[in-house]
Amino acid sequence: EVQLVESGGGLVQAGGSLRLSCETSGFNFDDYAMGWYRQAPGKEREGLSCIGSDGNLYATDSVKGRFTASRDSVNKRALLQIDRLKPEDTAVYFCTADVWCNAFPAKNGMDYWGKGTLVTVSS
Repeated sequence: EVQLVESGGGLVQAGGSLRLSCETSGFNFDDYAMGWYRQAPGKEREGLSCIGSDGNLYATDSVKGRFTASRDSVNKRALLQIDRLKPEDTAVYFCTADVWCNAFPAKNGMDYWGKGTLVTVSS
């Protein structure tokens, strides 16, 4: 059974940083693309980044410059570093997995989803 478990969310002041982590199990991590999405209150789900099994990174324009996605094959986890946080970054952040990044950033584009971790940014 594929499992994706996010952690690292919380309450942070604007301008601060967070590192989100996604622990994985139930599939061969090195063969899968890992993606990050978020959903802000009252808004649609938004794709942020996807790193293919080959290491190619796809990122939407909204996150370029402040968000850094990476993957850790040793520990089989995906990471998302978010810097200079803004109140509009408040959202539930989801870790996702799929064989490819082809369907990214479609809001339901990835096959497997974690339950999400809440990030709240205060002004």
